[in-house]
Amino acid sequence: MDVRVIAVMNQKGGVGKTTTSVNLSHALARSGQRVAVLDMDPQGQAGISLGFDNKRAGMDAVLLDSAAIDEVKVTARERLDLVVAGDRLANFEQVKEDGVQRGYRLLRAIEQSSLVDYDFVVIDCPPSSGLLGVNALFSAQELIIPVASDYLSLQGLSRMMQILRRTEGLSGRCIKTWLVSTRAQPRRNLTQEVRSRMLNYFPGGVLGTPIRENVALAECPSYGKTILDYKAKSAGARDYLSLAADIMGRRAVEHG
Repeated sequence: MDVRVIAVMNQKGGVGKTTTSVNLSHALARSGQRVAVLDMDPQGQAGISLGFDNKRAGMDAVLLDSAAIDEVKVTARERLDLVVAGDRLANFEQVKEDGVQRGYRLLRAIEQSSLVDYDFVVIDCPPSSGLLGVNALFSAQELIIPVASDYLSLQGLSRMMQILRRTEGLSGRCIKTWLVSTRAQPRRNLTQEVRSRMLNYFPGGVLGTPIRENVALAECPSYGKTILDYKAKSAGARDYLSLAADIMGRRAVEHG
């Protein structure tokens, strides 16, 4: 597959995981890329943030009923498609049959869909290391870990890296990992200290653009809008367009 499949994951809540999945995807689409968002979080917040509810069939039908992705995907924005979570997605964690192949259901579904001809598939992952998260990581060549600008987020990052290494061991392949600074307040010393540690521990793995704390980013999901829909000239919109350029160009900061 030439498509770049990117999972967005963090075990810690409140770090901007879904915010990054949705707004980065729309920014990539606005930059001329063909993008699909797969909502693999049973909470369904990626779909809600794009203006869709979870009453329609989505990833639940793909994983539980072997429905084709092309049968359940919807057009969310120009050049941006979406597969919602669906209201039965949490049931997938209870699936027992098929052994190790359970972990590859999403990958097989992507391979058998038109998504192979897209530029990007962005997977919004649940905040857990269960079967849904395994499917996301087994499908992705790349992983984005949003890290908020506080010390607890650094501890969450350590836990996330343990999960990643275990998954890589099971799948037998390496996943390119990117870190993105979220909820950044550039004038605060703590923001600078956390970013400095990220750069020291992950040279070449921290994306160049930090996402600044921005009220509009918190407001726009309640309207079913991305930041580019809601306030196109805000700091949040500028940051996610810049982050999209980072991803397209694989543009990371080499060192602090």
